[in-house]
Amino acid sequence: MAFLVTGGSGHLGEALMRTLKEAGRTAIGLDVLPGEFTDAVGSIADRRFVARSMEGVEVVLHAATLHKPHVATHEREAFVEANVKGTLILLEEARRAGVRAFVLTSTTSAFGDALKPPPGEPAAWLDESVAPVPKNIYGVSKTAAEDLCQLFWRNEGLACVVLRTSRFFPESDDDPTTRAAFADDNAKVNEFLFRRVAIEDVVEAHLLAAEQAPAIGFRRYIVSATTPFRREDCARLRVDAPSVVRERVSGWEDEYARRGWRMFASIDRVYDNALARRELGWRPKWDFAAVVKRLRETGDIRGPLAKLIGEKGYHAGLFSPDSERLRRERQT
Repeated sequence: MAFLVTGGSGHLGEALMRTLKEAGRTAIGLDVLPGEFTDAVGSIADRRFVARSMEGVEVVLHAATLHKPHVATHEREAFVEANVKGTLILLEEARRAGVRAFVLTSTTSAFGDALKPPPGEPAAWLDESVAPVPKNIYGVSKTAAEDLCQLFWRNEGLACVVLRTSRFFPESDDDPTTRAAFADDNAKVNEFLFRRVAIEDVVEAHLLAAEQAPAIGFRRYIVSATTPFRREDCARLRVDAPSVVRERVSGWEDEYARRGWRMFASIDRVYDNALARRELGWRPKWDFAAVVKRLRETGDIRGPLAKLIGEKGYHAGLFSPDSERLRRERQT
């Protein structure tokens, strides 16, 4: 089975390419930027480039995208070009080439305003039944790409699976309040309770989706670490998250105390991955308890694959979201 991986120079694209190559699979990496695991450099919005790259391909793993941090540095048209037009061209050329499965890497950011309940309300419980309410061009472009996948399954018979992944990138948090209040690894480990996933588990979800897409047809799945929380915890998570974590998970407090770490006082959303586990047979290995155990044993929250890939960054040079925001405010 031959795979086409878009975004081969990116974080997830490299993880997919490394895993496929190590398993002896045929895989072709595409990206606008050169890289060790990019075989062809070009834009997915270039139809001729995509058509040439699609020859002999049976599965497309579409991980290329403009990301949320690019909202501050790119015009809206760039998101439409990359995330919408690029996806459309890939789908059209995949259909012409007789591709058997198309997997789109989407994002839990697509839920947008549905992620943050009003003050005084319980934490939001997010599963596939929740309708997205995009709050920026990134979310709009990703939900549009998802809808294109559904259209191509319904009208063209191309099996498409959409994976809405939660956070897996190693870069520092884009929220200055979180960066100021928590050590980087502290914040990331906290997030494994409700909004983060290990890169190894993301790769496994993609490979399972590729394998099962023809039988599924079309489906959206949330890909996030398995939460220890229950729906009935949502009200308390908003006002006293540490007490809920103590009830649901053991063995973390001593390690936190030793490192001077803290749990988030409040948690405003929880991603539920039950549908992906049930229908894809996905078994994510790295939940909060497992990551704390690895931290205790190795001193590192990252697995071998994450260490190999390292940080990619989102911008060609140094960039501060805070300074960009202030610059734009001065211009208006």
